[in-house]
Amino acid sequence: MRKAIFLDRDGVLNEAIIRNGRPYPPHDISEVKILSGVKEALSLFRAEGFLIAVITNQPDVSRGQVSKASVESINSYLKMNLDIDLIRTCYHDDLENCECRKPKPGLLFQIANDYEINLGLSFMIGDRWRDIEAGIGAGCKTCFIDYQYNERPPTNFDYKALTLLQAAHFILGKKWKI
Repeated sequence: MRKAIFLDRDGVLNEAIIRNGRPYPPHDISEVKILSGVKEALSLFRAEGFLIAVITNQPDVSRGQVSKASVESINSYLKMNLDIDLIRTCYHDDLENCECRKPKPGLLFQIANDYEINLGLSFMIGDRWRDIEAGIGAGCKTCFIDYQYNERPPTNFDYKALTLLQAAHFILGKKWKI
């Protein structure tokens, strides 16, 4: 079985748009800015044999605030410009109560099944409590990238970092007892 790095998209790979201290996704490709150190972090993960999977909630599609085509063009742009294997997107709002919307771990379980991933050897890295809860629910180790957003932070995680590159150095330098 393989190991994976599961990444949130906005705030982990690309800059989130901050309004009133809260993060929002870019609405189109013109707003996408890949964060500093992301390419290096992904290269470090790749060198260690991790499958690199992006898991993103994009409820603005369900809410009618952005088109699915716009989200898919951003995902395609990131996939073309970064060394990632796949991107899975939940387009649902909380009210739809789907299994794929973080904090539920449904997308992590789907990827684990499709790619023969050992979740106990894998990591979920995100900048919001939903990301961390999804990782915990799937049985992954978790890394919280803390931007001190004006929202509730996760209460339980394995490591807190300021950037994806810092998280990568921690993960790759740490010897986890599995």
